[in-house]
Amino acid sequence: MPTQNKHSISIAVGIGIIALAGLDAETGVVMLLYLELAYNQWKQEGKLTSMNDLREAIMYGAVKRIRPKIMTVSVILAGLIPIMFSHGTGADVMKGIAAPMVGGVVSSAVFEVIIYPAIYIPFPQS
Repeated sequence: MPTQNKHSISIAVGIGIIALAGLDAETGVVMLLYLELAYNQWKQEGKLTSMNDLREAIMYGAVKRIRPKIMTVSVILAGLIPIMFSHGTGADVMKGIAAPMVGGVVSSAVFEVIIYPAIYIPFPQS
């Protein structure tokens, strides 16, 4: 029976979670900033006359963040995937740091690109 890699909660996993939280908070705030800027721009130009216009403004802001977010996720995964398959000295500690970040970065991308704009639509700040 093949052995499975199990990562119990350890200090290394905690460090990975803290790093992920910082990264996700930073990129999430930038996404919300872009949504707010798009909303304010469309409002200032008088383009917000219906709920459909609000959706278009939010999509306009969200689309500007797709490429930077995908680039961020790609670079992070390119650095962490080799760590997940390493077998050298200290690999078990590094895997503990990398494991929560791999899963968290992927879910962060989904949340930031799909969920944040959908939640923002009914609650613009201005």
